[in-house]
Amino acid sequence: MGGISSLLGALALLGFLGFLGGVGLVVVSASQGRPVRGGISLAVVGLVVGLVFSVISQGILIVEPTQVAVIFNTLNGELGEPRGPGTHIVVPVLQSATLYPIEQQQYTMSGIPGEGAVQGDDAVRGRTSDGQEVYLDVSVLFGVDPTQANRVHVRWQNRYEGDFVRPTIRGLAREVISRFRADEIFGEQRSAVEDSLQELMRARMEEEGFVLTDLLIRDVTFSQAFTDSIERKQIAEQQAQEAAFRVQEETQRAEQVRAAALGDRDAAISRAQGEAEGIVLKAKAQAEALRLVSEQIAANPSLIQYEYIQNLSDNIQLALVPTNSPFLFDFNSLAASNPDFVAPTVPDTTVIPEIVDPNAPSGG
Repeated sequence: MGGISSLLGALALLGFLGFLGGVGLVVVSASQGRPVRGGISLAVVGLVVGLVFSVISQGILIVEPTQVAVIFNTLNGELGEPRGPGTHIVVPVLQSATLYPIEQQQYTMSGIPGEGAVQGDDAVRGRTSDGQEVYLDVSVLFGVDPTQANRVHVRWQNRYEGDFVRPTIRGLAREVISRFRADEIFGEQRSAVEDSLQELMRARMEEEGFVLTDLLIRDVTFSQAFTDSIERKQIAEQQAQEAAFRVQEETQRAEQVRAAALGDRDAAISRAQGEAEGIVLKAKAQAEALRLVSEQIAANPSLIQYEYIQNLSDNIQLALVPTNSPFLFDFNSLAASNPDFVAPTVPDTTVIPEIVDPNAPSGG
């Protein structure tokens, strides 16, 4: 499309060159007394061709894919519908076109010299709710809304970066910063600051015919005194966390020792209880056995005598038992129950104990 406009411009230029050539030919022919009709014809044709193609080239509007055209009617002073990318016909003199970029644009305000749109320290400065100074490096990515190009043309034209974007973002940034404390911006609330600023800037840009693509807080800088105090605070918090961790470790070790002691105590108590229960059960069993034995002996008094005899060695043929021993053999009860029983008698014997001289040699 750019080639068509260039071609028409070249044809218009050739026409004007022909016009100049015709005028020159007329002058030369007149000075030599020759007919000037040919020069006049060439000049007229060249002028007509130059004017026609010049008007045609001015009436063809070529809008690039990254542009939008605002059409102004010089007769009624009104703006026509914005023209998008492509080739359009406008009426020269009666209509004029102004092109605006609709591609994404970037505007940066930074404290680093040479990095932003303005040379030098151009960071956004604001004060927090607790009076601390904060410096923000901000980048705004935006573009002209093609459907709102007429509004941009009326309000800002090509001054929108310096007259709208810059003062608006700086003012809104100060407003948002004042809602937070310095330690909040320094810590977890930095993203909240960015989100709030982006939301406010998007609304303002939409009102003025722009589209906000993104807003980035690239860096946050505090005064040196505040930065030092934050670092000291963080170091103190870290040391406190380490001390608390050590206390927790010691507490856990003490709990482990206490748990082990309680376990040993409970085990000892359990063993003692088990042994006591065993002794009680054993005593109960023995008592029950004695009770049963007593019942059997009471029912059969001769049982002791029977058991005594049963437990004698097999090679015992004769046992001498005193007649007055009622615990082993009650001869009276045996005789009463058995008429044929005759208690054995043992002649009285006198046992003379042997006197042993402890000084005498042994073995003789």
